[in-house]
Amino acid sequence: MLLRTASTLLAFTLTTSSTLAFQAGEKAAMAGRITELKDSIAANKARLAKYQWTETTTVLFRGQARKTETSTCHYGPDGKVVKLPNGPAAPALGGGQMQQQRGGLRGRIIEKKTEEMKDYGERLKSLIGEYVPPNRDKVQDAFQAGNASIAPAAGTTSMTLANYYKSGDKMIFAFDPTAKKIRSLNVDTYLDNPQTDIVTLAVNFASLPDGTNYAASTNLKAESKEIEIRTANSNYQKITP
Repeated sequence: MLLRTASTLLAFTLTTSSTLAFQAGEKAAMAGRITELKDSIAANKARLAKYQWTETTTVLFRGQARKTETSTCHYGPDGKVVKLPNGPAAPALGGGQMQQQRGGLRGRIIEKKTEEMKDYGERLKSLIGEYVPPNRDKVQDAFQAGNASIAPAAGTTSMTLANYYKSGDKMIFAFDPTAKKIRSLNVDTYLDNPQTDIVTLAVNFASLPDGTNYAASTNLKAESKEIEIRTANSNYQKITP
């Protein structure tokens, strides 16, 4: 009886030790990948600080383009992207007709709705800035809070971060561990209400000739409002010192 009990305790101890060792190894691997992701974000931000580029943003409502605008962008001294509009925004589709229809009560209702949608669109664009480009400190915070997980996926590592910017949000990176670059990023978040105001964001990354990684395109959708914001970054040029 004592021998059986001792054998059982030994087996339990060995199993527990193996489990703990596996978990420790898994956590170490995750920490390594998170470090690579943070280093990649920091390195690319430093490289992009030497560039200026053109950002083209198109706002769509119910599948139709309502506004397109371009801006010249660069990083400011505070490390944030500075956007300088390139002339007036292109008029919305059907904008002339809408101006003609404005008048009286109906016109005021249309004007109010237009302003509400404009404000909502600006808030959505600000939301994009909280996720793109990714912030290495927020990545570390999510990892330390136990809100990170990794999994291999077709030549890349899928890295998921929860509660990155808002409670309940989720970011999924497709990270190339060989090239040490982000290939794509998908975000599930919300603007006001996590149940009825859901926002999704898909980002594709590309590389410049010198290897600098950048967000080539983003596609944000706010389905409850039937709004979509597409952004493309191009014409990267080094800033003359």
